[in-house]
Amino acid sequence: MTLEEVRTLGEAIRHEIAKAVVGQDAVVDHLLIGLFAGGHVLLEGPPGTAKTFLAQTFATALGLDFGRIQFTPDLLPGDILGSNLFNFQTSQFTLTRGPIFCELLLADEINRTPPKTQAALLEAMQERRVTLDGQTHALSDRFMVVATQNPIESQGVYPLPEAQLDRFLFKVLVDYPAIDEETRIVARYASGRGAPRPAELGVRAVTDATALAAAVAATAQVTMAESIVDYVVRLIRATRESGDLVSGASPRAAVLLAGAARARAALDGRAYVVPDDVKALATAILRHRLLLSPAAEIEGRAIEAIVGELVTRTDAPR
Repeated sequence: MTLEEVRTLGEAIRHEIAKAVVGQDAVVDHLLIGLFAGGHVLLEGPPGTAKTFLAQTFATALGLDFGRIQFTPDLLPGDILGSNLFNFQTSQFTLTRGPIFCELLLADEINRTPPKTQAALLEAMQERRVTLDGQTHALSDRFMVVATQNPIESQGVYPLPEAQLDRFLFKVLVDYPAIDEETRIVARYASGRGAPRPAELGVRAVTDATALAAAVAATAQVTMAESIVDYVVRLIRATRESGDLVSGASPRAAVLLAGAARARAALDGRAYVVPDDVKALATAILRHRLLLSPAAEIEGRAIEAIVGELVTRTDAPR
């Protein structure tokens, strides 16, 4: 697949999603970049901003096997991974697969379950496989987690550990729609009976596993000059030297930022990465990996503002 075909595929997916989801163009772009970069995406926003519906529509447009887990305080790791059950007829244990055995997994309200259960996703998100009773089971090469969480509530939630957060390529903030978009939403869904399924709104699959694999392969061939690699490394290292941050970003963040920049270039039809690709994605990749210093918290500083300052101060190649 050529990069022009990758760009055309991205436009087709956006068009299908727009049949059901009004607005949220930036969120859709990050989902597409995550898909082609092989990463996972955490969506954070207030209730009623179509986070769950967007994930369902995204899976429908891609033609992927969709799985959903509603995270609750009593959820157990076995409810995610599955378990080996003894079959009395065959006198053997049989694997009963959990919902994680899919291609696109919606982890809905992921912070409502304890860290022990959240940790069941670590191996799957990093290595695309799970281990049950000492046996390893491979997941799909296209396995992707889209998780949601509500930033408003503080009771009955369990903040995601740093190890879990670091598995996500992006943390994307889903905001309220603009007034014209909200007017269209009300007009479209005025029946009040909830949003219909994406397929009922005409959303159809515009690709398949073979085409997606070809698009990912084409994305990996995007050229990243040594000067861009150096820029990514200097930007990541700047987070570790900032007095406003207790903890900076890891080498994994640098690798993911480089891969995401390649995907953004591919979706734009370009065979090379430019500094603007890195700048555009830095905040979404870094906001969940950095910890504010006590002084910065007292001053009311925001992670996004600090990342913006670091991007400005780090010289970009011409």
